[in-house]
Amino acid sequence: MAANRTYLSPAEIPPVIPVFPLSGALLLPRAELPLNIFEPRYLAMVDDAIGGGRLIGMVQPDEGKPETARGPAVYQVGCLGRLTQFSETGDGRYLITLSGICRFRIVEEMAATTPYRQFRVDASAFTGDFEASAGEAEVDREAVLAALAAFLDANKLEADWEGIRQAGTETLVNALSVMSPYGALEKQALLEAQNLKARADMLVAITQMMLARMPGDGEGSLQ
Repeated sequence: MAANRTYLSPAEIPPVIPVFPLSGALLLPRAELPLNIFEPRYLAMVDDAIGGGRLIGMVQPDEGKPETARGPAVYQVGCLGRLTQFSETGDGRYLITLSGICRFRIVEEMAATTPYRQFRVDASAFTGDFEASAGEAEVDREAVLAALAAFLDANKLEADWEGIRQAGTETLVNALSVMSPYGALEKQALLEAQNLKARADMLVAITQMMLARMPGDGEGSLQ
């Protein structure tokens, strides 16, 4: 079944995919992204995905470029997700979860007749995304945990530390990147990081930079 299919290489990724441009939304391989779908064009996109391969590409709008005839300009690198959870709210919305498969680079936008946008994509530059746990040994896990602890302390937040310490390093880094409250530029940088170590180092650096900008009494928000 398409719903349960495992993708093992860039060659298995469809060349044309539906794309959801959403600022601040980050999807990464083997991470999960919950979404609240309410716009009619994206409700149609979900309907079509459920009836097909259950694939949706996530990209961020690129606010530094002029809008195109079909909508906002988008960053050239996004992440393909598989729709793994779906529910209806009763008020016309869908609550879905996408599970990340791999990153892709946009080749061109298609002249689609669907209300949502479709793009031709190429995942060949991201073969490492198909290898679970790749590069975990190179990650400074303790630095990631220290940055998380500092962020939680500065914002007076709590966390399930037992669950965090039991999580695999890839799961930890990618989940923290997805959930991080940073802006579109930081999220895009995390997405485009060359490998897991680079993403972890970047996550720590961004967190330390944001913490340094906070008032000395620890009050404030990183958003």
